[in-house]
Amino acid sequence: MLWLVRVALVTCSALLDGRDDEAAVASLLVAEHRSWDDPGVDWASYDRVVIRSTWNYTARVSEFLAWCDAVGPQRLRNRPDLVAFNADKRYLLELGVETVPTVVIGPGEPLPGLDGEIVVKPNISAGARDTGRFGPAVHGMARTLIKRIQNSGRVALVQPYLSSVDQRGETALVFLGGELSHVLRKRAVLAPDEIAPRADGALAPAAAMLREDLVTLGAAEPGELALAQRVMGAVSKRFDTPLYARVDLVTDTEGRPLLLELEVIEPALYLDQSPGAPQRLANAIKSS
Repeated sequence: MLWLVRVALVTCSALLDGRDDEAAVASLLVAEHRSWDDPGVDWASYDRVVIRSTWNYTARVSEFLAWCDAVGPQRLRNRPDLVAFNADKRYLLELGVETVPTVVIGPGEPLPGLDGEIVVKPNISAGARDTGRFGPAVHGMARTLIKRIQNSGRVALVQPYLSSVDQRGETALVFLGGELSHVLRKRAVLAPDEIAPRADGALAPAAAMLREDLVTLGAAEPGELALAQRVMGAVSKRFDTPLYARVDLVTDTEGRPLLLELEVIEPALYLDQSPGAPQRLANAIKSS
């Protein structure tokens, strides 16, 4: 009976057919790609509505979250309450696990003192848009970006830039159906002393996000695996087990893992990097 579940893999008007590495999942499930911002879709006709490539949602976040609520927790994966939580990067302050230290500056709030090499990003963003890395000599550029984010009505996040990212990149642990599926090694995206240049096109992520060598299959150290499992535990306790999640970690100057991002809305899962990953995701969707 599980094989009869009708599935929509949710994309957006700027990327109707989703990512190439998810074609196998669509085939295994006989799933249909449907754009979240297509008003003609009858979402109630699907048993599972799985958010995958809704990469334009950050520019229309209120509309997107309203759509999630309308589809509802019985169909939508991940659940609407988890999506709303993860859409605002201030969730980092609420998980109760070791994270990259984060200072939050809301609209109209005074700019903080800046120290060392830092990263500035908005609380609502994806694809490293409106994100920059700034050393002490260009803190003026950082302040300009903070003000730009504030003026847009968003909240600015300021974090230290950890040199380990240049040396070993990020470790991304992909969980499907609550189980670890595969581990990725992600190269540094942010170049020193600039706002990340954006690619062309409607979605316009940071250009570095489109590098073919950005991500390779990797392995997690025991401490990284333990932290990722604590992150998943905290999320599952609050929202139930996510259908999928990507836990992005970096290490501090002492080599201790820290949470950089939790991605449970529309993360690239790089299914083509790990044999069997498309089948694992298809199985998780059917049983969710």
